[in-house]
Amino acid sequence: MTGLVPGARACREEIFGPVVVVTPFDTDDEVVALANDTEFGLSASCFTRDRGRAHGVADRLRAGIVWVNTFGVRDWRAPFGGYRRSGVGREGAEHGRAFYTEAKAVVLAY
Repeated sequence: MTGLVPGARACREEIFGPVVVVTPFDTDDEVVALANDTEFGLSASCFTRDRGRAHGVADRLRAGIVWVNTFGVRDWRAPFGGYRRSGVGREGAEHGRAFYTEAKAVVLAY
């Protein structure tokens, strides 16, 4: 795909399929702003050799899971779920039980 500009539908919508959007950037601030410029936030990927940079960018991305130098790997003990329109709550581990449970307090006076 050529001529794709930030703000294009393919950059801002949650596409479920074999699609990748590659956008050039100059700074970490710029790429984080581009990645967060969406109503969705299920997952994100970051590819770098610099661990400190990976942690810094991952911390600022508004996504439920951020993969660094990989994609699609799940640890079932870790929470899974999206930000904004990509979901409410978390599945997996303790988060899943809380998501599918409705807590109730019952107070009795004798």
